[in-house]
Amino acid sequence: MRVPFAPPAASGHLLKHLTLTVVSLVLLVAVAVGAMAVGRAMLSPGTVIDVLWQSATGDGHTPLISRNIVLNIRLPRVIAAAVIGAALAVSGTTYQGLFRNPMVSPDILGASTGASFGAALALLFSLGHLPVQAAAFGGGLAAVFVTCAAARSIGRGTNQVLLLVLCGMIVSALFQAFVSTIKYTADPDSKLPEITYWLMGSIAKVTWSDLRLFAIPFILSVVPLLALRWRFNILAFGDEEAESLGVNVAALRLVCIVCATLLTASCVAISGVIGWIGLIMPHVVRFVAGPDNRIVVPLSVILGGAFLIAVDTVCRSVMPSEIPLGILTSVIGAPLFFIILLRTQQGGRE
Repeated sequence: MRVPFAPPAASGHLLKHLTLTVVSLVLLVAVAVGAMAVGRAMLSPGTVIDVLWQSATGDGHTPLISRNIVLNIRLPRVIAAAVIGAALAVSGTTYQGLFRNPMVSPDILGASTGASFGAALALLFSLGHLPVQAAAFGGGLAAVFVTCAAARSIGRGTNQVLLLVLCGMIVSALFQAFVSTIKYTADPDSKLPEITYWLMGSIAKVTWSDLRLFAIPFILSVVPLLALRWRFNILAFGDEEAESLGVNVAALRLVCIVCATLLTASCVAISGVIGWIGLIMPHVVRFVAGPDNRIVVPLSVILGGAFLIAVDTVCRSVMPSEIPLGILTSVIGAPLFFIILLRTQQGGRE
């Protein structure tokens, strides 16, 4: 039996996906190398590449100080920015595809505010670095669990997506009130500045051990989302149509919520609250690549990582004291989101 060739439209679509993926990976590598070259001690990109090559192969004679700067100071930070940006971006893409709402972000179900409460509570009681991360992670999971339980208890057979969003708003407001209470009762000379700075987001203190712990939920969550990304296209037709095409919508929604929650809670646990990435990066990717989630999801992983690497490099380089990541992502994200909306509306009118 003769196997028919793929139609030109399909092959052209595949070529476009492959081209965008390769270009995005090249951009990610370029941004990462540039980030490791920029800092208080400036290095050339060639020196950074030589250090990485020597570290991988043992072949080279780069100065010890350059190796120390690249491998022990800047490389962990660049990797942390890459994986956190990727995690937040793919979480936002997942929620937007799952809820069929472009205004949804990773904290829609309360993961960020729950994690903030857990971390603030641990900081209030002067717990160590690891307990703070564990409390943040547990708080994020607890908040999403409360959201899902509340939506399920209100009623079945109704619009579960709408109930989840509304319950998420309620839980987020509740945990935000808890965080404000902790800040109000914290010692203004010692605890309050520490809690406030943590809540603004930073990866300055991320270590290799933090990255090893983060790798577990990152891999366990990103791999299923990449494998299920094509089903988001089917969800765009609605739950009933998706079920008629053989998609178990309830199971898919559960898997996606669990994976996105693990990613969001893990990010907040090691870096604090970094906003806007999960909201704007899916829009940026769709603006570049179109609405097909088969390419939007993996590109969100790549470009989200590249974006946060670039922002973190600016945070630690432009001023003598480091700018918290959450501040700069908001300063960049808000006008960028406005520009994307404006271009989208203009394109729709045309």
